Amino acid sequence: MKKSDFWYELPEELIAQTPSPERDGSSLMLLDKTTGEYSFHVFREIADFLHEGDLLVMNDSRVLPARLIGARSGGGAAEVLLLREREGGLWECLVRPGRKLRPGARVTFGDELSCEIVSVEEGGNRLVRFEYDGIFLEILERLGRMPLPPYIKETLDDPERYQTVYSKHLGSAAAPTAGLHFTEELLQKIREKGVEEKFVTLHVGLGTFRPVSEDEIEDHPMHSEFCILPEDTAEAVSRAKREGRRVISVGTTSCRVLETFARDDGTMDAGSRWTDIFIYPGYRFKAVDALITNFHLPESTLIMLVSALAGREHILEAYRAAVEHKMRFFSFGDAMFIH
Repeated sequence: MKKSDFWYELPEELIAQTPSPERDGSSLMLLDKTTGEYSFHVFREIADFLHEGDLLVMNDSRVLPARLIGARSGGGAAEVLLLREREGGLWECLVRPGRKLRPGARVTFGDELSCEIVSVEEGGNRLVRFEYDGIFLEILERLGRMPLPPYIKETLDDPERYQTVYSKHLGSAAAPTAGLHFTEELLQKIREKGVEEKFVTLHVGLGTFRPVSEDEIEDHPMHSEFCILPEDTAEAVSRAKREGRRVISVGTTSCRVLETFARDDGTMDAGSRWTDIFIYPGYRFKAVDALITNFHLPESTLIMLVSALAGREHILEAYRAAVEHKMRFFSFGDAMFIH
């Protein structure tokens, strides 16, 4: 299957640069994965399309304000973007300017925090040792900035708009954006309908924005992300599958966790692991019956995932309709419910 099979034309003005004024005021496309029929709604109407007995699974990872702006010891500005924690208290980071930040170089970020470049990894990432007094994540919350995707050029006035209302566990380099549309009030309305909710944790890496590099998609090396499936979620999903109730994933990240752990019958055991699962057409879903998601980049692994669930032709036709309808795309954009 070719990468070009997942291309669609997107006018640049439809790439959302800021969140919608109200989280649940985004537009929503309802897509029938079997027939390809679609309709347009407001996201808060999602409660009307959920049924008693449905199980909603959400990713409760919280975005690290991982972009640090500082000064090099030799003079000049520097940027350090935290990717993931490594052994020995080191962090794997992206840095700028790379030519100035070789092993031994130091960067300070105000009075509370400094770092030293320890080594250069394959691919150019740096291993960095941070120096500070106190609790690192608290310092990061004060000094760091949100690592917004590269296609967002506007400044984010309220950092909490790049967090879901149920975010809990710090560790993501990018938001699980399908969940950004939910408010506490909307979730309460959904609970009152008899919909069960459970959580997984997948710490989203910047690899989620990495383009597919191979013409044949099967040859693409998928990035790895750390995920956790709690005991109560594993039990709830297993019970729903045995009872024939719908398991609805909020976002592709939650979907990847469930499909990573699921057995052929959709049941699963709790655990934690790194996952590099790559879902594209031809994949047989074991746990996930329906998906709430945003609109994804052309030729990305994520548009391949939704094409596996709903069919490539149905997805591309729905995307064309979304463009004609002037829906907003990508992280701060509108949503789709594939059911």
